[in-house]
Amino acid sequence: MSEQKPLNPWNYKPWWCQPWSIILTSVILISGSWLLFKIVWLTILVSIPVLVWMGFFVFVWPQLMIRSGILESYQRES
Repeated sequence: MSEQKPLNPWNYKPWWCQPWSIILTSVILISGSWLLFKIVWLTILVSIPVLVWMGFFVFVWPQLMIRSGILESYQRES
């Protein structure tokens, strides 16, 4: 019997689209907004779409890829 490795959607993404780079970019954008303008409402305005983007790609997207079954077809081809 062959053991199947757990499917990891991050194995199919380039270095600039890994969880650490997404989180780092989010932190830089939000803190950069604060350091540059020092306006709370503007930083909040920047934070909302950035956090939604980060949340989607770090938490939702991997689960969607696993559930879709697309990774299993990639695994069979290699």
